Amino acid sequence: MEEKVRITPAKLKQLVEDCNLEIINRGTDFDTREINISDVNRPALQLVGFYDNFDETRLQILGRAETTYLESMDHERRRKVFNDLFRCEIPALIIARGIEIMPEILESAEKHGRTLLRSPMPTVEISSRIIDYLNRAMAPKITRHGVLMNIYGQGVLILGESGIGKSETAIELLKRGHRLVADDAVDIRRISIELYGSAPEIIRHFIEIRGIGLIDVRQLFGMGSVMFETDIDLVIRLEQWVEGKFYDRLGLGEEKIDILGVQLPIVTVPVRPGRNLAGIVEIATMKNRQMAFGYNSARDFIEQFDRRVDALSNSNKDRK
Repeated sequence: MEEKVRITPAKLKQLVEDCNLEIINRGTDFDTREINISDVNRPALQLVGFYDNFDETRLQILGRAETTYLESMDHERRRKVFNDLFRCEIPALIIARGIEIMPEILESAEKHGRTLLRSPMPTVEISSRIIDYLNRAMAPKITRHGVLMNIYGQGVLILGESGIGKSETAIELLKRGHRLVADDAVDIRRISIELYGSAPEIIRHFIEIRGIGLIDVRQLFGMGSVMFETDIDLVIRLEQWVEGKFYDRLGLGEEKIDILGVQLPIVTVPVRPGRNLAGIVEIATMKNRQMAFGYNSARDFIEQFDRRVDALSNSNKDRK
């Protein structure tokens, strides 16, 4: 059963560490503060006292333009500006470009117990980096039972009932030089309109083969055989062959599957003894790349077939 969609808030402490931000003042809620919105704010209007529609849940960033304006103020005016800002329960104020911290900023941050940070990066660059970080940290997530491989540079999610042969297919694909991302449980995140898959940390790089047990793929096949994450381009569903069931033999159908609101192409592969599943998965992946570039071999075959039929029909008419 598919797990419910999860959205996890970002931790301020972790963001500071991952984005290499300098801690000027550690707020009283620094260790526990969570961030629930991926946007940031440059508090230009707030510097002149306008707080209507101010979202205090956003990270605040000051750059060169704001600090130049602040320098034109006298000491008491700057103190009031920052006392007003830090009365709001903002997660943190970040000073960009490594700009020197004004005494009034530090004084107000300490007074109200707010986190004050600094980055040497330009304002636009640090803003973009933080937004990208938060989008990834707070991306909607689900966990699917399956195998995720990177095949010819494409992320391929292999689904199917337990025991259908997903892990065995993954082993054969590894022997052919492809790379494992996750086996058994695949964590899937949506960032913008793209899906990214990874493995839960506890089972990362491991494959379970019934009768053999757990295999450490990184140790057995080398570092080049694994990836921490890949985007997902194709879904392949393995199912037991059912006699009498219709299976698409030409490949004209372009079936889709919805995962976290993103439509992905899906190919259903019937499984029975003697079928080379790893080879079929490789071919499906190469065909998916062709279709992404606008070429459909099945449609090309039908067009050639129609032209041949038309030519024969015209030839018969000429004979009459």
